[in-house]
Amino acid sequence: MAYIDFISPLHKKTKRDYLGRVNEFPKAEAAKVACQFGKEYWDGDRKFGYGGYNYDGRWRAVADLLVSHYNLKPGDKVLDVGCGKAFLLYDLMQAVPGLAVSGIDISQHGIDTAKEEVQPFLQVADAAKLPFPDQHFDLIISINALHNLSCEKLEAALKEIERVGKKNKYLVVESFRNEEEKVNLLYWQLTCRSFYSPEDWQWWFQRTGYKGDHSFIFFE
Repeated sequence: MAYIDFISPLHKKTKRDYLGRVNEFPKAEAAKVACQFGKEYWDGDRKFGYGGYNYDGRWRAVADLLVSHYNLKPGDKVLDVGCGKAFLLYDLMQAVPGLAVSGIDISQHGIDTAKEEVQPFLQVADAAKLPFPDQHFDLIISINALHNLSCEKLEAALKEIERVGKKNKYLVVESFRNEEEKVNLLYWQLTCRSFYSPEDWQWWFQRTGYKGDHSFIFFE
């Protein structure tokens, strides 16, 4: 297991008004809408989620890093757990023609609004019960998704990732290193069920036998 940060440069490009997020609209009401993971979350008002999530190529740099680090080649099988609109999977397909991609998400809207080229490889499914055989994938990725699960589902999802993967796995979850970052995370998040310090995330990895690589998103 290694800490590998492919995500921070992309994460830090977004400017966040933490107090504005809390004060502009009742946070609990916004969270209720966001946790449905429907159209409002992806393509509605910013207070409910992304505020319109459209393909703009921002994930291509991450895709190239994944390809290089994990030596992906045509025919390799890649799964994205919590793929959303699967823009990263699309960019991986462009980076490595012939890559065999799969994506699962609980959001029907996310999958329905993915790019047409990747839609045939996506399905609505539960991260805690992946619909794939043992040791099926050469690489499993999960970017900014697992922290949305309750403890029971998180434990099951980490075990499932280990079950269906071979050697290489890479996940990114939200975390905090101090009280300021914890408050910022709580102000900004809408859908989190599991938010832990890096040390507590390590406890989860050990508990579930997760042996893949990981990175954290911090709200500085």
